[in-house]
Amino acid sequence: MSLSNVLERIYGEAAKVQQAHYSAALAIFARTYGPGPVHVFRAPGRVNLIGEHTDYNHGFVLPVALDRDVLLLARPRPDEVVRLYNVEPAFPPSTFVIGPTIPPAPRGDWSNYVRGAAQMVARQVGPHVRGMDALVESAPPHGVPRGAGVSSSSALTVVAALALAHLNDWQPDPVPFARLCSEAEWYVGTRGGIMDQFIALLARPGHALFLDCRPQGPDRYTFAHVPLPSGYRILVADTGVRHANVRGEFNLRVAACRAGVACLRPHYPGITHLRDVQDVAWAELAPLLPEILTVAEARARGADLNDVPLPTDAAELRVRACCRHVHSENERVRATVAALETGDIAAVGRLLSEAHASARDDYDISCPELEALVEAARAVEGTIGARLTGAGWGGCIVALVRQEAVPTFEAEVPRRYREQTGREPTIFACRARGGAGFLGVYN
Repeated sequence: MSLSNVLERIYGEAAKVQQAHYSAALAIFARTYGPGPVHVFRAPGRVNLIGEHTDYNHGFVLPVALDRDVLLLARPRPDEVVRLYNVEPAFPPSTFVIGPTIPPAPRGDWSNYVRGAAQMVARQVGPHVRGMDALVESAPPHGVPRGAGVSSSSALTVVAALALAHLNDWQPDPVPFARLCSEAEWYVGTRGGIMDQFIALLARPGHALFLDCRPQGPDRYTFAHVPLPSGYRILVADTGVRHANVRGEFNLRVAACRAGVACLRPHYPGITHLRDVQDVAWAELAPLLPEILTVAEARARGADLNDVPLPTDAAELRVRACCRHVHSENERVRATVAALETGDIAAVGRLLSEAHASARDDYDISCPELEALVEAARAVEGTIGARLTGAGWGGCIVALVRQEAVPTFEAEVPRRYREQTGREPTIFACRARGGAGFLGVYN
């Protein structure tokens, strides 16, 4: 099938614009590695409509795959070497050898996401893994914005793993592969969940993905594709803010939830994740959870923190508030799915607003710029709801907006945000697209 036909199937009316994008990437690959056949892969970014910081607590999430992708163009090598080139000059070239144990590049190096994926593939395929010459393209306007909370890192991990699996004749089932990609991303030091990898691989056009992050058995998960309402668009607005030490703050939230599990275990034997007490009323759980524990105190109570990089034993964990957010957010996800299924769009908007307040007040992951952008979005008539999305501390908001109000949103939100912060946001109206895949071999 021709590349234009493949792109029309994936992107619909945007195929012509994407054709130029892919053709430019193919030309850069030829200049970098020489002429010849090229294997083309893509993985989408995502926005989480609702269900923030619930996945690593075995909770519920409702992500949507975006029409913004990380592309990886590859040519197989006869040896086990991986050579990486990124179109964006901020990311220098990198070379490493695939094996079951791959030494990491310095912390923060972009190649570590590919190294983690390659190490995972080697452990599954081994002992002799074919390497690749690869080019990564994720630059705006078609790529996944970096550090914006729309999962650029997971998209890179997935597309690299997908490429190496394909080049080594491994055709994994998508569900276990999503779980393996999630574990591969732990290579960089952040203990995230499975949501980003699942939506990247299992997305369906025009749908969100309801995912129960609790496994029902070995690589068995409950998920369902939920149709998105017609006449509405999902808009993502990027604050342009990238706060430092987000990884450390993220890990403190993970630790706070695990501390909560340790505090509840004497009363609910066998609990391993907050999900185990989801159906217990919050009023019963709250008195059992301390407001604050230090890392040392959490360890003393039996919290499993050995695999979570944490700053010091004296660091404070906001146990009760973090657990309250997870408990209430899980309920909001289920309520949002029900509202979408019945067409109660007003309820969806109310639940998005409640989710934002919980993320801001209980999980403490907002910042002034996110607040200004959410306020600007909600001020536009036709905005049904808006909230921060992603890890927090900067990055993006997501808004559900009536189709006819999109032009007003795109004009008014930047103006209001500039007045409040002096910054220029990036706004893009999204269409829910399908999951990652191999597009074919092209010259």
